[in-house]
Amino acid sequence: MLDHNAENAQDEMMEDFEPDLYTLVDEDGNEKLFELVDVLEEGDKAYFALIPHVENPEELLEECELAVLSVVKDDKGNEILTPVESDEEYERIANLFIERLEEDCDCGCEDDDCGCHHHD
Repeated sequence: MLDHNAENAQDEMMEDFEPDLYTLVDEDGNEKLFELVDVLEEGDKAYFALIPHVENPEELLEECELAVLSVVKDDKGNEILTPVESDEEYERIANLFIERLEEDCDCGCEDDDCGCHHHD
């Protein structure tokens, strides 16, 4: 059981949490705000997993869009997010992210209705 001070500290930490947000532009030039949910390093490559950002987590769809981008450095050493080059690489990395997200599920639910997809 948490004491009142511990509960307040936990609430303050959650209120102070600011997600890492990125504006992505689709092939039609439309901008959409995404939130970073995981980073995966494999060899000398790094990948970001992002989901659409929503103000209220209940707004997330049961199956939300997962964007997987690789991190590359430009001529000046700046990190740039770029699409994964091949379909096979994208599928492999996306599946690794999905497995990691399912392992992190801490919903504690016993049924399939929680929306976490841990039970699929």
